[in-house]
Amino acid sequence: MAQVLERVPSAQRALFQRYHVGGCSSCGFQPTDTLEQVCRDHNLLDVSGVVETIVRAHEVDQRMQVDPERVRAWLAGGETFSFIDVRSTEEIAASRIDAAEPLDHADSQRYMDLPKDRRIVFACQDGERSLDVASYFVGHGFTEIYSLRGGQTAWAQG
Repeated sequence: MAQVLERVPSAQRALFQRYHVGGCSSCGFQPTDTLEQVCRDHNLLDVSGVVETIVRAHEVDQRMQVDPERVRAWLAGGETFSFIDVRSTEEIAASRIDAAEPLDHADSQRYMDLPKDRRIVFACQDGERSLDVASYFVGHGFTEIYSLRGGQTAWAQG
């Protein structure tokens, strides 16, 4: 699994979303397990279907990622969208993305109340946590959801 996750980081999220595998200690797996072994241990009889799920999840993740240059162009062009930093208060204090608003965990319902076609870009430190958040919003019917590719690290380099 370590090799699968290294090559396709979205595999963990895909396995959990589709099969509830790998999200907690009772449904977890070891890095040394093979995909076939994970399928067998969790009664997933169709290994090729699991592989197809992983490939599809990777393709979706690729489509959801947006480069910092494109977000900067949207900002410069005055386009309307929400740019939300999902990092912790401490991370934001250490390296702020000036154009992004911090995620308000105390009032998270207001994000769910946004129009489903509103463009939203999520950012984190390296682009992984923001993909998780973006996936959550896609799962709730939002259609214009993005994760900042490379996160704050890439943003600071641009």
